[in-house]
Amino acid sequence: MNTEPFQLERNTHGRLLLTTPDGVCHDGVVPVRAFPIAAPHEGLSMVDADGRELVWVNELARLPVPLRTLIEEELASREFTPEIHCIVAVSTFSTPSIWQVETDRGATSFVLKGEEDIRRLKDGALWISDSHGIQFIVRDRRALDRRSRRLLERFL
Repeated sequence: MNTEPFQLERNTHGRLLLTTPDGVCHDGVVPVRAFPIAAPHEGLSMVDADGRELVWVNELARLPVPLRTLIEEELASREFTPEIHCIVAVSTFSTPSIWQVETDRGATSFVLKGEEDIRRLKDGALWISDSHGIQFIVRDRRALDRRSRRLLERFL
């Protein structure tokens, strides 16, 4: 595990190419957040195609802008976690149920298979998995409107 500066660029196929300080090149590396919800900008690992850690980054903000930009672009292309701002309707208060929600990416609906698919996180946050494995987040359930909180409480 190396914490010294490294080089990062895209190869001709658009994959990330990492060069370690000792000159070894690794093609197809992937950035992986250690704590994607609790501390998304702290603790990031650059791993090779086999999942072995090549470089550890303590804080994304401390990297030079070109490196940080490449990593953020790669993370954005792989991470899809809509944030729920409002729960519009729930088909039934038993599961499975169809939820209609407003997110930071627009209106959508999803199927909640079971109450166990709602995980409580710190500071009132929730992690909700739909029947297709898509992850939704509620950053602070106390910040939701009253109707949304009441609908949500039926499942907690």
